[in-house]
Amino acid sequence: MLFRTFFGSIAVTVATLAAAAWFGGPTALSLVAILAILEVSLSFDNAVINASVLVRMSRFWQRIFLTIGILIAVFGMRLVFPLVLVAVTAELSPLEAFRLAVEHPDQYQHTLEEAHPSIAAFGGVFLLMIFLDFVFEERQIRWLHTIETALARIGKLDQFSVVLALGALLLVAGTIADDPETVLISGAAGLLTYLIVNGLGNLFAAGETAAGAGARGVVGKAAFFLFLYLEVLDASFSFDGVVGAFAISSNIIIIAAGLGIGAMYVRSITVFLVNRGTLSEYVYLEHGAHWAIGSLAVVLLATIRFHVNEVITGLIGVAFIALAYTSSVARNRRNRRPAADEHDRQPDSIGA
Repeated sequence: MLFRTFFGSIAVTVATLAAAAWFGGPTALSLVAILAILEVSLSFDNAVINASVLVRMSRFWQRIFLTIGILIAVFGMRLVFPLVLVAVTAELSPLEAFRLAVEHPDQYQHTLEEAHPSIAAFGGVFLLMIFLDFVFEERQIRWLHTIETALARIGKLDQFSVVLALGALLLVAGTIADDPETVLISGAAGLLTYLIVNGLGNLFAAGETAAGAGARGVVGKAAFFLFLYLEVLDASFSFDGVVGAFAISSNIIIIAAGLGIGAMYVRSITVFLVNRGTLSEYVYLEHGAHWAIGSLAVVLLATIRFHVNEVITGLIGVAFIALAYTSSVARNRRNRRPAADEHDRQPDSIGA
């Protein structure tokens, strides 16, 4: 199962690295490999969140996520979307933006960075809403028990996550943004996108469950909106990596190739987590991933004014995931121990 899950990613990796070596030599090969490794290592929390959503979807929509979804992730979010942003920001046609990226990569990078505050506001608020709705919800299983219990109590206030997200947006726009109007509009768009996509997904999912579709996974309109939710989530995660990739290479083809390989592995890891039931076995992983998303949201909003190295952001996510995994392993051992102790006592009681 492991090889079948990662076969597509391995095949794309071999083909892409071979093409990079053929057209760009050892330098291009090494740059693509470095970008791919960074994308995978810094996006594991994305895979965990993806898995928590994908497990709710039917097999058909899981395949859509792995086919059409990967095309959107690789070509749409990591190549076309930055070109569109540059075209809009610099008032160019998409073709002129592509020519700018190829012939004047430094200018292309500068134009892309000019669009960063609006993207950071959109992605930051979107990710913040994901985090807040998770920690404000009442749950039987809690990882950071004291903190999550207190947050669940606070979350009983109606729409408090929306109030808090808007408050954070107003604070950022009023204190650190050079262009408060742009930041406010972009952040409000991120909030609106989350409310629409998540709300419609939950609405149709409730309808599917009532109709008896829960056993085979969410289908129809509910699955479509969950699919959109995953793609917007991927965009929020990926754009900062696209900008940061210019620190390694200014060639957009190399950047798209390296990040594309990484996106493939994130998808494969997502499927692996779903097929193995990893989130059910290591129950705190989803908690750790959401706390990582909360941290990323705060960092994204901070980058509207301040530069934060992408590696630092990624390491924060890795740290949360690692701690959650360790806590899950410890919990599983504790839960198995009483059963083992009871088994050890049984012969004595029978003999007595």
